[in-house]
Amino acid sequence: MKPALLLVGNFLSNANGSRTVGEEVACRLQTAGWSVLTTSSKTDRLMRLADMLQTVYRRRKEYDVAQVEVYSYAAFIWAEAVCAALRQLGKPYILTLHGGQLPEFAKKWPGRVRRLLNSAKIVTTPSRYLHDAMQPYRADLFSLPNAIELGMYRYRLRQGATPALVWLRAFHATYNPTLAPQVVKLLVEKYPDVHLTMVGPDKGDGSLQATQAEAARLGVTDRVTFVGGVAKSEVPAWLTHGDIFLNTTNVDNTPVSVIEAMATGLCVVSTNVGGLPDLLEHDRTALLVPPNDAVAMAGAVEQILRDPLLAAHLSGNARAWAEAYDWGAVLPMWELQFNTVAGK
Repeated sequence: MKPALLLVGNFLSNANGSRTVGEEVACRLQTAGWSVLTTSSKTDRLMRLADMLQTVYRRRKEYDVAQVEVYSYAAFIWAEAVCAALRQLGKPYILTLHGGQLPEFAKKWPGRVRRLLNSAKIVTTPSRYLHDAMQPYRADLFSLPNAIELGMYRYRLRQGATPALVWLRAFHATYNPTLAPQVVKLLVEKYPDVHLTMVGPDKGDGSLQATQAEAARLGVTDRVTFVGGVAKSEVPAWLTHGDIFLNTTNVDNTPVSVIEAMATGLCVVSTNVGGLPDLLEHDRTALLVPPNDAVAMAGAVEQILRDPLLAAHLSGNARAWAEAYDWGAVLPMWELQFNTVAGK
């Protein structure tokens, strides 16, 4: 008999339209016949923490094993509090590390991080970047990648890319969306038909408005379409709107959006921050450029537009690489971890 599970993290897609990896894991496990409780869907941070703790205690007879998502800074405190409650109840748990800022946080608070990581039965990481960066705090980390449903993504080999650009991410300063219209501005003289489609929810920090203002300032408003947040099921269709994918982020780990772009055969141009150099291989599956450098990113786009062989090379290799991230390969790894912790 499969152990009953409690998954603790941010389950906020009903509020902000952005479905997290944790929500995908919960849905996949439920579909596979696991009993899964989740917490929390509260949008207010303090209410979310309270809901997490209340669920841990009030529903303690309904789960055997917990999994807790671990982020940095304020969210790290939530993980500490939840894990303390789980230990008090004698419930075993798995920790899953997230966020490009976690290594920086760990350097500031090494004792706290080491104590939390070593309190868990198993600690998983979604990327080689986090695996290597967090090993000083616990050596036996298990790599368990973020996954996609590969069959949802229609692949098209880009044999000669057009200047149709796609950006897919939440509008938040961390992901530096204002860089994208700057790239369009640098391309428009040589490629007057350039167009950028920006897909993603507004995280409320003013980044969406700043990006719209930047497009207006640069005179490229008519070349940028702001779609807003879309349902997960609609993402594959939006990715087909382009040939080149821009990933402008300043901090990152293993973004699912980039894996999705690779699955469709988009030619990826990305900043080289955080875990991205571990996910993407320069000149093989993507072109990598320094962060916040519109000239370098526009130059990389031009390389792809000028060289059909390069476009096909990046497109084909990207799809082949994305195949390793299919749920068919990743879900059994999750199931093994939960069964191991439960002693099954």
